[in-house]
Amino acid sequence: MSFWEYLGNRHQQLLTDAYQHASAVLQCMVVATLLGVLIGVATYRSDLAGSLATTTTSTILTIPSLAMIGLLIPIVGLGVPPTVIALTLYGLLPIVRNAIVGLRGVDPSLVDAARGIGMSRPAQLLKVELPLAWPPILTGIRVSTQMLMGIAAIAAYASGPGLGNVIFRGLASLGSANALNQVLAGTLGIIVLALLFDAAYVLLGRLTIPRGIRA
Repeated sequence: MSFWEYLGNRHQQLLTDAYQHASAVLQCMVVATLLGVLIGVATYRSDLAGSLATTTTSTILTIPSLAMIGLLIPIVGLGVPPTVIALTLYGLLPIVRNAIVGLRGVDPSLVDAARGIGMSRPAQLLKVELPLAWPPILTGIRVSTQMLMGIAAIAAYASGPGLGNVIFRGLASLGSANALNQVLAGTLGIIVLALLFDAAYVLLGRLTIPRGIRA
């Protein structure tokens, strides 16, 4: 069976797996973004705290994804829980690092001006600092998403959702008629999803970043 025949016969299942893959990555990115920005806000004013946050999240990223999921299985079981926890943890580093860099890069005179017109500390953060730090934060989100697209495929090891199941089925049946088609379909599906997500982030950047501060 040719690759195109395989796609035609299995397109419904492949679309379902692709949807589950994209959904898992998107939901984990939302959680990772919220956590990463909160960590950045809490630590950017202190060199020690910022270094500790960056070092901790970078250490998490050094743990092999298969090992991370394997360690989580006895704690939270198979399926979605280990996938969500692992992907969220892996997504933190670029967001935390870029949030800290972005917030530290805000012109102090703008913060002083906001303070001078009576803005409270939370208002300064929400209306001045975070909007100006948004471009590097969005870059961190884009980097994290690209990483998680690939890492999410490993979730199939723990019966997680997504295109990794297609790849693992192909690898488990090497030598069979459709083994290569399965691996290729899963891999190309992940690449297409990564490109679509990145295009969406580019559009989001154009909609949310004023032209004057756009890189």
